[in-house]
Amino acid sequence: MSSEFSREIRSEVTKDGKIKISIAKVPIIFPKQDEVLVKVEASPINPSDLGRLITFGADLNNINILGSGNETVTKIKLFSKFFNSLKNRVGKSLNVGNEGAGIIVESGKDSRHLIGKIVGLAGGGMYSEYKCVKAQSCLIMNDGTSSIEAASSFVNPLTALGFIETMKLENHKAIIHTAAASNLGKMLVRLCKEESIPLINIVRTFEQVEILKKLGADFVYNMNDSLFMDDLISAIKQTGSTLAFDATGGGNEGKLVGKILTAMEISANINSKEYLMYGSEVFKKIYIYGVLDRSPIILKNSFGFNWGIGGWLLMPMIKKFGSEIFENMRERVAREIKTTFRSEYKKVISFEEMLQPEIIRNFSRQSTGNKYLLDPSM
Repeated sequence: MSSEFSREIRSEVTKDGKIKISIAKVPIIFPKQDEVLVKVEASPINPSDLGRLITFGADLNNINILGSGNETVTKIKLFSKFFNSLKNRVGKSLNVGNEGAGIIVESGKDSRHLIGKIVGLAGGGMYSEYKCVKAQSCLIMNDGTSSIEAASSFVNPLTALGFIETMKLENHKAIIHTAAASNLGKMLVRLCKEESIPLINIVRTFEQVEILKKLGADFVYNMNDSLFMDDLISAIKQTGSTLAFDATGGGNEGKLVGKILTAMEISANINSKEYLMYGSEVFKKIYIYGVLDRSPIILKNSFGFNWGIGGWLLMPMIKKFGSEIFENMRERVAREIKTTFRSEYKKVISFEEMLQPEIIRNFSRQSTGNKYLLDPSM
């Protein structure tokens, strides 16, 4: 190694109510017996990274930047109503980045055979030039896979596979997915086609409808279309879907979750000839796994009593699936990272570019086709 130090992105809540994002210089941790040192070459900025990077209380109209190069420091004013919830972060400089990919450049004695391999990895602190991790935590990619191709090999692919495993575990037979034109949504379209699983996709624009139809999606509906509910009820009737995964956390002025449950209930009752005081006996479930829309969730009593809403997190669900299924999921991602699980990015950026106000505003919008990829070596 020519250097004993690594640059990394840090985020800190300051006493004066701001988020400070900076580039830190830290000692490289060299690998012990069962560890490897990865030179990180690509790391995506996912929605799940934003809570730690800028928090959900940042005023993106109030961003100030000082310095340049490695001395760049960006400060973002926090809305005062969110500051109390962040007091435990005051004065603490946190590393950032859930996942990434790179090349193994050094290892402990147990993993010498892995030097030179491209790997995907997760676990935090990935916005860094170098990362020391347990060798067994790395996803070894097939020869010919680049770090850019492997950068998003954990969060989205394993989530998409996790949706299908959840469906199987809970005895559902079809899936409804919102914000479906995302990289994750496209992966789910490909997976469900491969496994002949009916999938209803909900998007926000007619352009996104066309994008997914070109991928071969059978059911794609714009939630802002006047015929949305009629189309959704018809699709649920055809597929028998009683399970949905919602990335919005609100959506459609907070009404999307309730509309999906209502459409499920109407579909379940469509051929019923009797009055059901408590609604149908068909159990309906929606998992919320994202908060793209900060609106309150509004539920109107129009879907009976046989339903459930819960949160869905990847790692707790993986524990439910068990180690054998998890390992099969990992192996499939490595095999299909260029096809089923391929990701698309708007731009590859450097640490300094990541701290620029307009780029921060762009990736914070979490809009389709607007994902950035960080290259720590730039």
